[in-house]
Amino acid sequence: MSDREDFLIWLQSEFVRAERAMFDGDDGPRRALWSVEEPVSVLGAWRNASNRAELVEAFEELSTSFSNCTDYAFDLIAFDVLGEAAYTVGYERAAASIDGEPRTFTLRATQVYRREPGGWRVVHRHADRIG
Repeated sequence: MSDREDFLIWLQSEFVRAERAMFDGDDGPRRALWSVEEPVSVLGAWRNASNRAELVEAFEELSTSFSNCTDYAFDLIAFDVLGEAAYTVGYERAAASIDGEPRTFTLRATQVYRREPGGWRVVHRHADRIG
């Protein structure tokens, strides 16, 4: 199996499960996929973070807003694996409640990943709402 195939399997399984859990109010799986090594950063649709402590705080706060995720899909537009690094560009489409109000929304998301002991870890995310 190639590095690209291995990365896609991880992305379509662990990553998608973690993001769906986040939109269902559980930030634990998402935090587990993020690197504990600096630097890490988020330029988010709802919140920014520039280090691991801010990242954990942001994910914990965001997860309290989300619940009842009924649908989540990651539409991958482009990706590549370059040695110990990878990136993805795509659309995250979700149906979940935000502060108790059912919503559907799409996020345009670009992420950077680093291969670490134990597997791929997210090190940077930029996302914004488009609908």
